[in-house]
Amino acid sequence: MQLRWIVGNDYAVEEIKSLGEILHIPPIMAGILFSRGVRDYEAAHRFFRPSLDQLYDPFLMRDMDKAVERLRRAVLSDEHILIYGDYDVDGITSVSFLYMILKEIGATVSYYIPDRQVEGYGLSEKGIKEFVEKGVNLIITVDCGVTGHEEIELAKSVGIDIIVSDHHEPGPTLPNAVAVIDPKRADCSYPFKELAGVGVSYKLAQGLLLRMDIDSSILEHYLEFVAIGTAADIVPLVDENRIFVRVGMQKLNSTENVGLRALLTVASLLGREISTGHIVFIVAPRINAVGRLGDAERAVKLLTTDDEQEARAIANVLETENRHRKDIDEGTFREALSFAEALFDAQQTRSLTLAKEGWHPGVIGIVASRVAEKFYRPTVLISVEEGVGKGSARSIDGFDLFQAIKSCEDLLVAYGGHKYAAGLTIEAKNIPEFRQRFEQIARERLVPDMLVPKLTIDAEIDLDQIDERFLKLLKMFAPFGPKNTRPVFFSKQLSVVGTPTIVGSNHLKFRVGQGRQSFDVIGFNMGEHLQRLIARPDSLDLVYVIEENEYMGRRYIQLRAKDLR
Repeated sequence: MQLRWIVGNDYAVEEIKSLGEILHIPPIMAGILFSRGVRDYEAAHRFFRPSLDQLYDPFLMRDMDKAVERLRRAVLSDEHILIYGDYDVDGITSVSFLYMILKEIGATVSYYIPDRQVEGYGLSEKGIKEFVEKGVNLIITVDCGVTGHEEIELAKSVGIDIIVSDHHEPGPTLPNAVAVIDPKRADCSYPFKELAGVGVSYKLAQGLLLRMDIDSSILEHYLEFVAIGTAADIVPLVDENRIFVRVGMQKLNSTENVGLRALLTVASLLGREISTGHIVFIVAPRINAVGRLGDAERAVKLLTTDDEQEARAIANVLETENRHRKDIDEGTFREALSFAEALFDAQQTRSLTLAKEGWHPGVIGIVASRVAEKFYRPTVLISVEEGVGKGSARSIDGFDLFQAIKSCEDLLVAYGGHKYAAGLTIEAKNIPEFRQRFEQIARERLVPDMLVPKLTIDAEIDLDQIDERFLKLLKMFAPFGPKNTRPVFFSKQLSVVGTPTIVGSNHLKFRVGQGRQSFDVIGFNMGEHLQRLIARPDSLDLVYVIEENEYMGRRYIQLRAKDLR
């Protein structure tokens, strides 16, 4: 798909120059900072040196007082507290984090994650009935619950209080819980709205420790969980999220957590410098796999155990499940691709709604992401079983998926999510009408210009500007993720050095030169460009990010191609 290149840094030259002089960094780096909203020394200090003392007061969040007081009373009265979470990485790390904190301060606490295929997302009637028999007094939902009206009423009717801790978009009314802490509440004035579920769990624990006058350094023991959950949930890595991930990643790189060390070992990451990319593409899929294909509580056991033998056994299960999940992914993706190609018209199609009996509901979110990326259209994938469809939806830039699905709510059994990712349940008989209406909404809200993916470029540079100091400064911009992506550069009139080759599964490997400088380049899934590079080796414009690669104990600078012409 043709990308539109947009070169940024269209800012006041004098202001950028001044910022560079204050910080003693090159104008190019100052320009990248400027584009990220960092405009003065103080903002730069917070950006480059994020720390936990920059976090906001948790009691700025609506209902935090109520939540903390009820939880404090439960801890002091030795009530049975149950943490109820979602089965994705954010939910699993939220449960693990809060469980370990409450255990450490002496609470009577257990946890529960619903079976994805039997109970589905959020609070379930089945679970609540089990909790009555176990003598649960208080449920804390994490990464779910803000739309669980009926289930919360059921819990209340059997004498169980509920605190909702969530980060998803609420519906028009809030559930009748003891407290609903969610920064996306319309009446919540919390300064940062984009916390992941595990971030909201952190704020609840932070508030509890403050109110109980307990040393808050306990929170630092489990910051790795907060970093993993935040990075994996693809929330903007700015403000508090940047702090959580930056500080948590430092701990992760030297973690003493038995379960994490076992997981990093099977993923061949132990001892390596771990980045957000490693979390998103290597660590998170392994944690997710057990929830997608079976019992997600195994992942919580992994993160919370202190038994090395148990940790190794569970980590190996995660590795096996992840391989199995990949096989299912590929089969589902091939089928979805075939359906999409039959329906897709580049000039007319504004959305894709694909449904099939028998698709595994645990992988449709991953496949929806891949289809949306390939066709650059909002995509809904629905797995149908016994007349009911469970769907996952993924969006493109500028299209509010949650609001579009909300406009179809009369056709749905349930739905939830946010702007770029959502889930839904629908009766199979309503899928054709949903497809038609969702397409109509997409036609109304997506103009042709929005259907061409944009490749935003931070700056144009020459290759001789790239050296070890340049790379060191770039590393200070990490952690990378939404709203703070790895800086993208553009260089013109490069020459291809040597012969380009295909490595792995359709990855393009070559070397480029300009003047006296040259670098290796890797272009993932860009094998289709091979013949063009061979035919025109002295006429290349390249868009890329700069990375440090390690091979056979040697580290070197490598360019990762984003696009080329």
